[in-house]
Amino acid sequence: MSDQSPSGPPDPAAGSPGGPWGQPPWGTPAGQQPWGAPSGQPGWGQPGAWPPGWSYPAPGGPYPGYPPGAGGGFPPGGGHPPFAGPGPWGPEDPLVNPPYAGLEGWFSRCTGAVRRSWRPLLPLMLLTQVVPAVAVSLLSLGMGPDATVLPADGSLPEGYLSDLVIYGVSVFLVALALGVVQGIGWAGGTWVVTRQAAGQPADLPGALRYGARRCLGLWGWMLVLGVLIGVGFCLCLLPGIYLAFALALAGPVYLFEGQNPVGRSFRMFHDRLGMVLGRVALVALAVFLGSVLGSVVESVGTVPFGTDPFTAPGTAVGAVAVILVSAVLVLPVYLVQLVGLVVTYAEQRAQEGPVNVTRLVAELG
Repeated sequence: MSDQSPSGPPDPAAGSPGGPWGQPPWGTPAGQQPWGAPSGQPGWGQPGAWPPGWSYPAPGGPYPGYPPGAGGGFPPGGGHPPFAGPGPWGPEDPLVNPPYAGLEGWFSRCTGAVRRSWRPLLPLMLLTQVVPAVAVSLLSLGMGPDATVLPADGSLPEGYLSDLVIYGVSVFLVALALGVVQGIGWAGGTWVVTRQAAGQPADLPGALRYGARRCLGLWGWMLVLGVLIGVGFCLCLLPGIYLAFALALAGPVYLFEGQNPVGRSFRMFHDRLGMVLGRVALVALAVFLGSVLGSVVESVGTVPFGTDPFTAPGTAVGAVAVILVSAVLVLPVYLVQLVGLVVTYAEQRAQEGPVNVTRLVAELG
């Protein structure tokens, strides 16, 4: 199946000067009277105006100056084309946080996604994220420079630099290959979260099949993002941090829209800087704390087994056990990262125009 998103309304990233989905600006049509905004309230085309259901009055409440049941003078659907599925901004949408719900709605949808999807997500993340992490840790422990005993005078032993280069290249190539496996997990996990939010079935075999179908494209973009962020960190720490935040939504953009993930992620980040920065910062904080915990457990736990634990069966078993425990401790972090970024992406789509979980399922394919 193609990685392109299904036909439908044009991509909001197309850059048209009009409203969402490439429509003309939210102003009054030429030659017609305004759409009847109540006196003293902002009209549809004025700053501060919101489509129905985004702001006040509360859902179901009457509009000031209108009889009960009146629609406040706005055109049906906010002037946007209709599409199949439940209401586009409804507070009942389990995945898409409407613009008026704020941080509380974002948290609610994140926790709801974890409650719905943790059963298929845990084994999926275990296979596609924990196993590659364990493989890299074992390779690092067995081939790392710490395993080399330095002479008493502090000089480098013969062949040390060549062994160090071989170690670095080996870890890089293994991590590069395992990135495909990780791509299966991120794509399959996104599929599970979105489908289960829409009330559709999603199991581990289906997630693996979907992930295998989308992993190569996602892996390619992960390489591009890694190069960009790595160059940013080499230039200076702050550019690297900025790029990591600005490109955080590139993965979901690719999976749902199938094109221009870098540009779209940048646009979402800058169009609503405070909102996206806050959401991504919360996800990054959870990932950082979990990663530090796993690293500390692994570093401290492997100390009793020496710098080269694979020289004896007993120490080798102990070191492998510690690495496995530390990797499993980080497992919840992968769930937080996946769910947090998918919900953040869905929220930003709602900021651009009407969208619901039914539409997002269709876009995933």
